[in-house]
Amino acid sequence: MNVKDLYIDFFLKHGHKQIPSAPVVPENDPSVLFNTAGMQPLIPYLMGQKHPYGTRLCDYQKCIRTNDLDEVGDTTHHTFFEMLGNWSLGDYFKEESITWSFEFLTSVLKIPVEKLGVTVFSGNDSIPFDKESYEKWLSLGIKKERIAILEDNFWIAGESGPCGGDTEIFYFRSDEEVPQEFDPEDDRWVEIWNNVFMEYFKEQNGAVKELPNKNVDTGMGLERITSVLEGVNDNYVSSIWKDVINLIEEISKLPYKGNEQSMRIIADHLRTAVFISADPAGIKPSNTDQGYILRRLIRRAIRHAKKLNIDIFSNWEEQIAKLLIEKYKKYYKELEENEKVVLEVLKTEKEKFNKTLEKGLKEFKRVSDKDIDATTAFHLYDTYGFPIELTKELANELKINVDEKGFQEKFIQHQELSRTASKGKFKGGLSGNSEIETKYHTATHLLNAALKQVLGNDVHQKGSNITEERMRFDFSCDHKLTEEEKIKTENLVNEWITKGLEVTKVEMKKEDAIKSGAECMFIEKYPDIVTVYKIGEISKELCGGPHVKNTKEIGHFKIKKEEASSAGVRRIKAIIE
Repeated sequence: MNVKDLYIDFFLKHGHKQIPSAPVVPENDPSVLFNTAGMQPLIPYLMGQKHPYGTRLCDYQKCIRTNDLDEVGDTTHHTFFEMLGNWSLGDYFKEESITWSFEFLTSVLKIPVEKLGVTVFSGNDSIPFDKESYEKWLSLGIKKERIAILEDNFWIAGESGPCGGDTEIFYFRSDEEVPQEFDPEDDRWVEIWNNVFMEYFKEQNGAVKELPNKNVDTGMGLERITSVLEGVNDNYVSSIWKDVINLIEEISKLPYKGNEQSMRIIADHLRTAVFISADPAGIKPSNTDQGYILRRLIRRAIRHAKKLNIDIFSNWEEQIAKLLIEKYKKYYKELEENEKVVLEVLKTEKEKFNKTLEKGLKEFKRVSDKDIDATTAFHLYDTYGFPIELTKELANELKINVDEKGFQEKFIQHQELSRTASKGKFKGGLSGNSEIETKYHTATHLLNAALKQVLGNDVHQKGSNITEERMRFDFSCDHKLTEEEKIKTENLVNEWITKGLEVTKVEMKKEDAIKSGAECMFIEKYPDIVTVYKIGEISKELCGGPHVKNTKEIGHFKIKKEEASSAGVRRIKAIIE
């Protein structure tokens, strides 16, 4: 039994219910492009909404983080990873949480106690030192020299909201003798688990009060704990990656040793691309949002395949993708269901990029009558996907120079701009679902119902994105909407808003919800017990919320634009006035 199965089995025995992994593309959180942590899909429940599975939950969650994309290629960074998590929603607290974490690591995974160190929250001006966690660790056999008391051990989403101290568990990953004292700044100690205790609420004015219902949110990265258990300092030689790396060696006819960076990037990026492509959201490579990340991952993998002298016109990417699908389909059935889609996405993007590379070579010939300055080198990289190594290689053949230092300066500047621009997209947390976003969310249900009346029952939602400024709604449709169809749809939504229809919710078995005629976008992502939202007699959908209580709260609905999204899918952009 692998770590993932052992973890779920352990927490099921301790009264938890396993919840299904949410899609990698979040349905109701416009603040992020992807689910970046196990807790993210649980935000409404951590805020107080009742979970249909109860108060003790566990899962393994697909996560994608791309803020460190340029770091991938070393021994530890990944864009896609799996997070093991267990939660208490107002049920157990520090005593049980710490005890079970310790028990799982030492009794189930057989990690020696003497290789563990922990951190606890020191307290601050508003919140006291976490004495309870400190004393609990001591009672379990963690020596006081192995407990670091830190002010940084504090978690809050945004400026205000639920918050509290956390306790992190570290493992000494080294063959050297374990130091008597735990120093979290020593790189030989690696964090393997974090337990966050949400016991306070911080107001906008800075005031802190205790929460009536206290939650526990924990997370442990599967890739990291696996490498720890297998005693390897390179995640990519662990059992999670070994077969993928072996296949890349076979395809390239090169050994891993000496080609580590390119092989790691190909393995990591293709795994992430497979999961994004297989997601029910139907993401395709593009120049915006999730599609841009998908395109960038595939193209970066292709560039490194070229570095390994892989024939990029062969089906190398298909071989790797099929292996990845086979590895993960037991846990994530959408991989097998959408295998054709995944392979088509990879092949199409590969062919497009190969053409772009050809254009880049023509551009290089045009500018290579003299030394390549920094601006030109960066233009080749940014527009045509030329890595600086390829530009240098071509320049060497022509015996001309490349301003590599200037390129690196422009590249770092580009990275900083990207990070600054992505902060809003990747911030996540509990700060979403404002009043206006709640209105927009309910309006998507009305729009869905209106489109069915105007265009027919074959219309189905294909995706949505909500911000405080607008809503975007994708739906299946084989033609551009006429002006009359748009007006009818808009008028129908506003008619229902004006009527003041009551919005009600009820929990029921998923099969009963479907039998009752409730609409849902991705049936497979919902648990066995679901929440159904009903708007008068005109809409019934499975959904996680949030919603207004009466349609009168929404305001005036106006369609601003209707356009193509992809083949057979149209997109409406609308606002509430």
